[in-house]
Amino acid sequence: MDAYIVRQPIINKAQHVEAYEIVYQQDSSTLYNQNDTTAATAIISFFNQIDRHSFLEGKDAFLTFTPNLLMQNVPKIFDEKKLVIQIEDNVLVNPQAVSILKQYKERGYRMALNGFDFYNRHLDILPDMEYLKVDFSHPTRDQESIKNIVSIAKRLKKKPIAYHVNTPDARGRAVVYGFDYIQGESVAEMMKTKVHRPEKLHSTFFRLMAAITRPQPDFDEIEQLVSLDVTLTFSLLKMVNSAYFALPNRIREVKQALTILGLGQLKQWIYLMSFVPDSGMAEELIKTSFLRAVFCQKISQAIPAFPISGESAYLLGMFSTLDVLLEVPLADAVSQLPLADEIKNGLLGQEGPCQELLTLCVAYEKGRWTKVAHCAETLRVPVHIIAATYFSSVEYVNDIWSTLLGTQSSSK
Repeated sequence: MDAYIVRQPIINKAQHVEAYEIVYQQDSSTLYNQNDTTAATAIISFFNQIDRHSFLEGKDAFLTFTPNLLMQNVPKIFDEKKLVIQIEDNVLVNPQAVSILKQYKERGYRMALNGFDFYNRHLDILPDMEYLKVDFSHPTRDQESIKNIVSIAKRLKKKPIAYHVNTPDARGRAVVYGFDYIQGESVAEMMKTKVHRPEKLHSTFFRLMAAITRPQPDFDEIEQLVSLDVTLTFSLLKMVNSAYFALPNRIREVKQALTILGLGQLKQWIYLMSFVPDSGMAEELIKTSFLRAVFCQKISQAIPAFPISGESAYLLGMFSTLDVLLEVPLADAVSQLPLADEIKNGLLGQEGPCQELLTLCVAYEKGRWTKVAHCAETLRVPVHIIAATYFSSVEYVNDIWSTLLGTQSSSK
């Protein structure tokens, strides 16, 4: 039975990731089908096979439970301190599910009500809720009603969350209304103003990236460029001498360090060191770059006769956020790098396998399952490997990130 699962960030007022909502779908129908009793077994099996702490980075998990999943006791697989049981309206019309929900509340689980509004059944369950989620997908919704929800939530010491915040306008309204948390596609837009770029970024970054993306990189040239920057030199040496590599002898020369790091990790390291995150959202964006890179690389290797190598597919994913990080049109950024035409065309949205792969990656990231299925069919990617690839990519990125970020912090 094929399943898709993805984490989507929920950010607080300081624009740090506070929690992740776990969005899950099985086959072509939603997980939340009350008649599908195998759904509970599937989700239990899935989460027993992964490192939940690593996948969620120690943050809280919001997960929607239907009456069926509640009655199957699926929430028990999560630590009550890390899980927020999210419910839809269908739970509130099921007396047995409401009774079970109250039992979970007594055990210490927190609750969130999706799509809160001034219905009697919503008001009746209000004392048990810690989070009230308000749908922002309808631009014509009465603004006074939303303001009243936020006001009541705060008066009752509940935490309002605006979700489906998919446009800058919706994001602006959510902030003005005083929501504690925001979730949606427009969250990514908040990242762009939170990345500090040194004045010399464009010259250093593009010269280094140009050097390492050539068909046959010249390590002497890379060594020279790194050696000209004290911060890069210090961070590189600290990285290769960290516990991550566990080398028997200390490395003191840039050339040695570059050889040990290898071309693949060198690209990651340069990309990260070129940007200094000064907020949680900036950090999340750079991690998204890495995640897309690893995901595209792995998926490309499962596509029959894919036109570019796994290494090139890695660059396709990594550079997909370059316009946001540099605050320049993507075409301008891409034009300064010696990338293959297939990669450039894929990044710029020209139809073809590379564009389709990147579309698959972004669609999965956003939980657009119909689009994921369409892309998978077009690329002839076995559906069953997509979720597994996503999880292995998340774990890899989290692992390497802690080491990369540690060297960056030490160099400041």
